[in-house]
Amino acid sequence: MNPGPWGILIIAIAALLLFGRGKISGMMGEVASGIKAFRKGMQDDDEKTGEIESNKTVESTATEKEKEKEKQG
Repeated sequence: MNPGPWGILIIAIAALLLFGRGKISGMMGEVASGIKAFRKGMQDDDEKTGEIESNKTVESTATEKEKEKEKQG
């Protein structure tokens, strides 16, 4: 049994009466700040992963050059 448009309207009105307009907007603001913090954390994680991958590339290039020097010397 899915709630129809009237059921959703009644639930929304009941929530508005119980919590009030200020509390609902405050809760939505907290949810929005949580989403922003999550996105920022994901971006920071991607940047760290990129740094690690670039460091691995630099290290592997340096190791290959050392191996070439050992073969020549």
